[in-house]
Amino acid sequence: MLLTEIDHVAIAVHDLEAAIAYYRAAFGAEVHHREVVERDGVEEALLKVADSYIQLTTATREDSPIAKFLANKGEGLHHVGYRVENCAEALAAMIAAGARAIDEAPRPGSRGTTVAFIHPKGSFGTLIELVQE
Repeated sequence: MLLTEIDHVAIAVHDLEAAIAYYRAAFGAEVHHREVVERDGVEEALLKVADSYIQLTTATREDSPIAKFLANKGEGLHHVGYRVENCAEALAAMIAAGARAIDEAPRPGSRGTTVAFIHPKGSFGTLIELVQE
């Protein structure tokens, strides 16, 4: 089994501060990690839930994937991050199984991780992020 656990569920939001305040008021959740990922044009706030996260994410520029998602679909579930021991091995296994890679090779992600994205068209409609800590 290449998947070790759910790393995070990513939710695209227009207003990151409002989303953080909502999760704090509704669940008592606090931000565990916050980061701007310049390469992807996003700012994220991670709320820890057991050994996984809720990732609230918003666009920092108009050409980012999150900006395009918000413009086309509005706020909501953006992707699921699956934790793996070896991102390159998991990416190769997914491609061999018929997945369509967005990232041709693993790359740096937030909080020091290594990541690779899989297109929803090859994964039953779900954008998948492989996450190696």
